[in-house]
Formats: sequence, C-alpha cells, structure tokens
Amino acid sequence: MSAELTGFTVGVTPSEGRGRDALSTLLERRGARVVLAPALRIVPLADDTALRAATRACLDRPPDVVVANTSIGTRGWLEAADAWGLAEPLRGVLAQAYLVTRDPRVRGGGPLVEESYAEVIDHLRERGVRGQVVAMQLPGERQPEWTAALEEAGATVIEIPVYRWAPPLDSAPLHRMVDLVAGRLVDAVAFTSAPAVNALLRAAGPRTDDLLAALRTDVLAACVGPVTAAPLRRHGVPVVAPRRARLGALAQTIIKELPPRAVDVRIKGHDLTLRGHAAVVDGALRPLAPGPMAVLRALAAEPGRVFSRTALLRALPRGADEHAVEMAVARLRAGLGIPRVVQTVVKRGYRLAVD
Repeated sequence: MSAELTGFTVGVTPSEGRGRDALSTLLERRGARVVLAPALRIVPLADDTALRAATRACLDRPPDVVVANTSIGTRGWLEAADAWGLAEPLRGVLAQAYLVTRDPRVRGGGPLVEESYAEVIDHLRERGVRGQVVAMQLPGERQPEWTAALEEAGATVIEIPVYRWAPPLDSAPLHRMVDLVAGRLVDAVAFTSAPAVNALLRAAGPRTDDLLAALRTDVLAACVGPVTAAPLRRHGVPVVAPRRARLGALAQTIIKELPPRAVDVRIKGHDLTLRGHAAVVDGALRPLAPGPMAVLRALAAEPGRVFSRTALLRALPRGADEHAVEMAVARLRAGLGIPRVVQTVVKRGYRLAVD
C-alpha cells in the first residue's frame, strides 16, 4: 500500500465541470475513494436586461481591464451578445483590454491569476487601475467587496452578470453527503466556493448541528481559500486551506492532512492501522463496512479497554440494537482476518487484544 490516501473517503462538492473532475482525479490517484455531491448548478439568468445593459456600457466605454472569472461565464456572455448582434463589436473591445482570468480555459493576452478573488484584486491594484474601466464577469453572484476595493483604487467597475447559482436538479447526492458527514462516514469534504458551503448547510436542515459537530471534530473541512472558508469559520469549524487558492493545492492539502489522522495499534503480533473506511493489517488493505468499522474505531480509541454492548451501540448508526453490535463484531472479526483479535469478555463486552 503506497498511495497516501488509500482507505480514506473524501466528499467533493463543486458543480459538474472540469474543475470537479480534475480535483476528483487528483484525489483518486492518491488512493482516495471520492464521493461526488454537487452542491450547486449554474443556470443562465432568466432576465438578461442587466447583462445587455452592461454589454452596451462596455461598447460605449471600452474597458481597460476585463476580469474573466470563469470560462463558462465568458462563453455565455459572448453567446448572449451574438443573439443581440453584438458579438463582433464585443470581441473587438475585449481584444483590446488587459485580460485577467482565474480560469486556465479562458484565453487572452493577460495573465492567469488562478488564485482567490482577493489576489486578483491585489494584482490589479499593484498594476494600477486609477482612471481605468474594469469589466468584471461575476462568478454566479455579486462580489460587492471586490467592486468596492477597485473603486477605492480609482477604477470604474462594470459588473457583468451572466449566470446564477441554483440548487442541483437532483438533491439526493447532497442530502446523502449530509448523512455521510454527520455519520462520520467520510474523512474529509472539499469545498471550492462559499455558496457550496451554504448549500450544504441548508441541505442539512434539522441535522445542521450534527453536521457541524462532525466537521468540528472527526471530518476534515478543506477549503480552496479564505472566502470559501468564511461560512464554516463563522460556525466554529476548523478549516484547512492551501496558501495558494488552486485546486491542485487543495488536493495537496488534503493529501497532507489526512494520513496523520490514521490510528496505529499493535495487536496479537500484527500491525493494525485505521485509515478512514478501511483497516490495514500488516500492510494489506482490508475494507470494512460502516458498522464493523465503527466498532473497530471505538475499540481502538482505548486499546485493551473493555467496551460494553451499550457503549458500542452508541458508535453504530442510529436505529441499531444490541443484536446489531454482535453482528458488527462478527463481521469485524471476519474482515480483519486475524483470529481472536477482538476478544469477548463474558458479561462485560468486547476489547482489542493489544500487545
């Protein structure tokens, strides 16, 4: 077993697209099991009045700088302009502007600043925007703090609203993610936008407290940057984030943070490591179902201590009974493949036979 994330399960919340696929691939290549739960989807604006007015403003006073936050937004803007017969004039205006983008799929003459919004604004302020017109393609919602920052630096800002965030057409994966997090059945959740964080919290509904309790303790919350992390931090959730707000850096942060959470125990002359949803026995990966894994985690938390059936029942998913504990122990013994490692202590419960 060589992959750093072997045995760990990571929830991925971005909407469908190359970014989500790239993040999932990076994690899977390192051995993680990825659970996809798109928190949002992108939909065109039903009323294009504001977009048409912003386009006219750009044609009347060509921008010196264009901030193209997303390729889908830039493409949608040009498609809308084409429907109005304004595509060619708009392309001419954009070709003359200094283009800054956060999406490598946007092509132009300016730099790729694949960072947080704050770093894009810092880049422009350092370059100097006083007296200039900045057209900012909005990434699904207004960014009033960044507009204000550019205006304070002396720029005139034209906001370009192309699309909005909406709930996913199928909300089942998102609600399943709530259950997995609350049940500690994922080891980490990756977030790439603050709206996605808020969507997960809304989906939790009456289980919000359970969700937040898991994120504060057992489930790692990994965010691409400080703006994304802000809603979780307001709820007291500890968050890890890369220094540079990139998907590759986010994946590397998860790869760095999860392995130290593994639990090592020496039992009956064997090395046992608990890694997320699996046990590793003498270097061999042994995936376990949630019930047996929950029992093993409880026993390994205090190796050698006797746990009553009632105590282990609390570790199992809701609705289980003492018979479920016995079944989970039996499946655990079979799954580990080591005889007599989970010992029965008559009339008291179970314990790990530690060295």
